[in-house]
Amino acid sequence: MSAQHAGDLYGEMFLAEQGQAAKPSRLETWKKLWPGLAICGIASIAAAWLSEHYGAPIILMGLLIGLSLNFVTSDTRTHPGLDFASKACLRWGIVVLGTQVTLAQIVALGPVPFLALLMVMAAAMGAALLVARMTGASTAIGILAGGATAICGASAALALFGVLGGKRVSQAQFALTLVVISMASALAMSFYPPLAGMMHLDDRQAGFLIGASIHDVAQAIGGGYAYSDVAGSYATIVKLSRVALLAPVVAVVSLIFTDEDAGQRHWIRKLAMPWFITLFLAVVVINSLVTIPPFVVHLNLTLSKALLLLAVTATAMRSRLDLVMQMGWRAAMPVVAATLASLLVATAFSMVIL
Repeated sequence: MSAQHAGDLYGEMFLAEQGQAAKPSRLETWKKLWPGLAICGIASIAAAWLSEHYGAPIILMGLLIGLSLNFVTSDTRTHPGLDFASKACLRWGIVVLGTQVTLAQIVALGPVPFLALLMVMAAAMGAALLVARMTGASTAIGILAGGATAICGASAALALFGVLGGKRVSQAQFALTLVVISMASALAMSFYPPLAGMMHLDDRQAGFLIGASIHDVAQAIGGGYAYSDVAGSYATIVKLSRVALLAPVVAVVSLIFTDEDAGQRHWIRKLAMPWFITLFLAVVVINSLVTIPPFVVHLNLTLSKALLLLAVTATAMRSRLDLVMQMGWRAAMPVVAATLASLLVATAFSMVIL
């Protein structure tokens, strides 16, 4: 012990210095995060530019650019920033997404269409679980694929992966799921509105079909307005009702897939939802009680999309492309099955009950 600690009988001075040394300053923290965040930000800006100029889905662009840059993770300096973007940006992006949903929108949907929407989501989940079992994949992979398809695409996949964890779903499987979901959503936006026209659906029927079966929020709304303004408005209500169900679905999944030491926890703690899902619900309730100016709602939508884009891009960068390529076509089948199931069931309900 040094001379300055000779009279420190209880070690207070030594422990205080050790505690100060163990806790990095805010500046040091940002210096560690900066390399990964800078690369992720540049890649996300490139994805946004490509999306704006060529009409490609922004999430898909972020995924592909992120996968192409996965070699940057060989430099360990990027790890803290990419970890921060893939986790913190995801969670806060989902919280901000709650500003787009109100309880009044769900009520406006009506009980019968809402029950039909639940059946569409159940069909997507069931098909993904069935095909996952048929192809030898785990139940967790089926839930990831089915939940992401049934709710809101990449953002739901990110939320579910945060609950399931890397032990149950590999990073390669997760990256492949994101890619297939984004591609399926892009194709759906292009083909579902003409399909509704070929079936001679009215505006309300087409809005339900598009809003209940297209994965991504922006693409579901865009597909609805591509059919008509009335269909776009109804597709928006249907789609945001699906987004509102993100919280209960994640809560159920987190309850089922508890940690190994969950048996030692009190049952009330097992029921606790992830903090960002709890905040998402709180934001939805506040948004339902307080009228938020339209420009703030639009600004929050942009912020949510930016945060989720950063999370997706960082997740893709952290994925090993060689493992993704080794997954094979069977790994993509749960998403494909869930997509087809949601389309068929949504089409049936749109023609029968509306």
